[in-house]
Amino acid sequence: MKYIPYGHQDINSDDIQAVIDVLQSDFITQGAAGVLFEKAVAKYCNVQYGVAVNSATSALHIACKALGLSRGDYLWTSPNTFVASANCGLYCEAKVDFVDIDPKTFNMNVDALRYKLERSEKKGTLPKIVIPVHFAGQSCLMQEIALLSQKYGFSVIEDASHAVGADYCGEKVGSCSYSDMTIFSFHPVKIITTGEGGMVLTGKEELYEKLMLLRSHGITRDPRQLTKKNPEPWFYQQIDLGYNLRMTDIQAALGYSQLKRLDDFIAQRRRIANRYSRYLRKSLLALPRESDNVSSAWHLYVVRLCGNLVEHRKEIVERLHSLGVGVNVHYIPVHLQPYYRKFGFTEGDFPEAEKHYLEAISVPLYHGMSCSDQDRVMMSMSNVLETVVNKS
Repeated sequence: MKYIPYGHQDINSDDIQAVIDVLQSDFITQGAAGVLFEKAVAKYCNVQYGVAVNSATSALHIACKALGLSRGDYLWTSPNTFVASANCGLYCEAKVDFVDIDPKTFNMNVDALRYKLERSEKKGTLPKIVIPVHFAGQSCLMQEIALLSQKYGFSVIEDASHAVGADYCGEKVGSCSYSDMTIFSFHPVKIITTGEGGMVLTGKEELYEKLMLLRSHGITRDPRQLTKKNPEPWFYQQIDLGYNLRMTDIQAALGYSQLKRLDDFIAQRRRIANRYSRYLRKSLLALPRESDNVSSAWHLYVVRLCGNLVEHRKEIVERLHSLGVGVNVHYIPVHLQPYYRKFGFTEGDFPEAEKHYLEAISVPLYHGMSCSDQDRVMMSMSNVLETVVNKS
């Protein structure tokens, strides 16, 4: 029986040839392909700068460092995300906290953010950075978050790991119109892939220069940044404490080739999502919805179980797996992970994220998914849900 995963990359002959071309060239690490990929992604998003790195986790880390996050500062993000959205704050020795989610979009709840900011201002614990996470490919309400950032003085990093190719208020996610920086992921299950990889986008030159240093050991050859005048041709200096987080040209060539098909990938995902919504609308499931002025990239199609089905989720998932349907769950709330419980977080802290976790199932969705495979997923889900309902 064919196994249908919840996500899967789409690699064609052009992608393979692009990688071969780099392997047969003079540079396979830091050559022309990386620069070309950075400029192409930035152009696609209508933003000035892109900095490619070896993962979205690294991108989040150096974005925080570029904004000066350090010991004693606060970083807030969503509990409904992969742990990297929070870990980047801990890497900088900052304190991490969370803002509960909107039960309709599963994104950071702006009203909850506003309330938490009002209380934190009185206590003197306002965040230095807020990281809204565009869960499943749908942008957070960035205009409202940007207004709050202006009022309370925090910086904004969009974690758009799920949202390459998404739109918000007529602009591509990544334009940084309402944030200091945006983070993309190019993991194989994401919209486009470089195998592993990520990118930071920004419209601010000073942040771009810091990001470039942090990506590569804090070393520069830029005459404007060197302390030595009239340097020799071989001369470089380390002017900051950076890391080795560079993306190879092999990865960048794959990403550049994939980018050419991004709009087609998004169109395919939207067709698949719309088909799910039409078929499943009468089922015992709460279906995902898009906010006004938002067009999701549909990285994930997340349904939520209703009523008595919730207590049978494990059985439902196991039955679907036995039928070759690779449903998954996104996400276990970060604050409930054992590592974060050490900081005092516990059940009940962020009830909407916790409720979402108990009810959520991610249904297979990826560009290249055939109608017959989708039909099998939908039929399997209907049969399993009916069986469980009748049994209970």
